[in-house]
Amino acid sequence: MSRRPGTPRLLRQLNDRAALELLLASGPMTRTQLGRETGLSKVTASQLLSRLEERELVHVVGSQAGGRGPNAALYAVVPSSAYVAALDVSATGVSAAVADITGQVVGEISIDPTDAPDPVELVHTTVLKLLEGADIPQDRLSACIIGTPGVVDPRSGDVRFSFDLHAWHEGVLERLRADLRSAVTIQNDVNLAALAEHAEGAAEDTSDFVLIWLGSGGGVGMAIVLDDRIHTGFSGGAGEIGYLPVPGAPLPDDVGLPGGYQSLRTAYGRPSLAHGFQALVGAQAIIELAAEHGFAGTDVNHGDAADVTAALASAREAGPGGEAFLDEVAERVARGVASVCVVLDPGLVVLGGEMAQAVGADLARRVADATTRIGPNAPKVDIGRVDSPVLRGALLSALQQAREEVFSSTLAPPRS
Repeated sequence: MSRRPGTPRLLRQLNDRAALELLLASGPMTRTQLGRETGLSKVTASQLLSRLEERELVHVVGSQAGGRGPNAALYAVVPSSAYVAALDVSATGVSAAVADITGQVVGEISIDPTDAPDPVELVHTTVLKLLEGADIPQDRLSACIIGTPGVVDPRSGDVRFSFDLHAWHEGVLERLRADLRSAVTIQNDVNLAALAEHAEGAAEDTSDFVLIWLGSGGGVGMAIVLDDRIHTGFSGGAGEIGYLPVPGAPLPDDVGLPGGYQSLRTAYGRPSLAHGFQALVGAQAIIELAAEHGFAGTDVNHGDAADVTAALASAREAGPGGEAFLDEVAERVARGVASVCVVLDPGLVVLGGEMAQAVGADLARRVADATTRIGPNAPKVDIGRVDSPVLRGALLSALQQAREEVFSSTLAPPRS
């Protein structure tokens, strides 16, 4: 089969895209610098910059003194050429940010989700407040990524099931896209945290790793990254480590039956995960363990996020007095880590979430030691390093999506 040579139009589009990506990665450049870095002639580089200026995608931001002759103009990507929104949605709070196409965050807000129980209303209110606060027209919003707990169907893009967000279900994504009139994507929150750690954190130089999330709100999850890509599995359920059968925890026996997911909820509307890995390392289990070691919160039976993180932090600060408690926590986490490593052998396990952050590197060391004793594949264990990793991962994902759209349409007519 013969190859068709690239058309002038296609070559111009590829050159334009390469130039935009270079300007985003390296900052303002002169025409000569851009030509040198892309391998284009001065004439071609000048024509390219003229096209992008006409499209309002690049502009002159200054000048650079050279040798003889006038100073050379410095070109950069126009920040306002596109904007993205990112949301981290949980049952207890919503944090959101908006950034321009260069990645500069220009607005952040927090919303109480109980003010708008309907998902569409909640996202609509959050996004509009973000845009209004940053004085951004809604038609400049190119992408919106929403991170939520639960299983996201890789085919439909909808939340298939979430213990904490009962109103998020099939059909919500379509309504969100119709409401915002822009590209909206829902992604699993732990997967987004892994994207952030892979781009800027503990797994920055690692192609294969897993992130185990130990959340203070009770949730336990895992993200799997193989060959630099998130592995979601056939149904989107890869990483639902809370169900992992481990020694010392009872097995569920009705998850696969009709209504099985729902039967795991208590009368209080919270997940009743007294089984599997969740039963050992979930927030409620750690609070109960803390009480046995003298580090309990005010109410063991109805502990909240502050209780479990405070108990763990207190044990860390107690020195020798907290050793037994922290060792048992680490041994429980290691059961899950060892089980995962027997199957995936990722080489690196990142511990994320509020409980992991409450103990820090000391927990990573203890988990690594315990895993070495009980499993043949001893990974490196580290603590997540990115602040607000779910929100940051959503922002990075949204930027990638927006840049793909903008950079792939550089030959479209200029904005009116």
